[in-house]
Amino acid sequence: MNRFLLVLLIGLVWVNSGLARDTRRDPRSSSLLARVTVYWARGGRGADRYTRQHKSATGQRLQQGHCAVDPRKIPYGSRVVLPDGSTLAAVDTGSAVRNRKAARRLGRTHDERSAIVIDKFFETKRQAMAWASTNPPFVSVKVVPPNSSPVAKPNITTSQPIALNPGAVPPNTPANSTITAGPKLAVAMPAGGVVRNPLGRLGR
Repeated sequence: MNRFLLVLLIGLVWVNSGLARDTRRDPRSSSLLARVTVYWARGGRGADRYTRQHKSATGQRLQQGHCAVDPRKIPYGSRVVLPDGSTLAAVDTGSAVRNRKAARRLGRTHDERSAIVIDKFFETKRQAMAWASTNPPFVSVKVVPPNSSPVAKPNITTSQPIALNPGAVPPNTPANSTITAGPKLAVAMPAGGVVRNPLGRLGR
């Protein structure tokens, strides 16, 4: 009986460790460890002939906000969300991205050496170097698959007027006046009465 429980326990530990490894490699998981590198179109070495012409592997014209990925792990059309909240569109690839050269060379731990590589596009070398010098080389990113529906933005516009205090009675209101509450606050006053603005003067 004890031997059976021991074998069962070892099996559960093995399955859990395998699931953890798969989650780290699966781009549909909540977060992935990535080595984020940079490339650019102008400004010296670091741009090949395709990048200088703003050509991507998908045919889209490269622009800021695009990135190169390994399409076997992150499908083209996916959105890569960086820790600062900015989003990159996966439209390009490259041999250094696919073989994870930067992660294998710079990684200090097993997880860093196993990280995916994402190459962030910039127009100029100066922009790319400025970004790289102020951001850590390894970050956790979120990948939104291309077929997932975008999150709807809340609609905060309304055509109805907003009553700041619809139940309040304006000051200096005579006893025989009537107040009707509704979408608009209507105050019926006797002839010759003066209605004061309870909000005071607004605007310029």
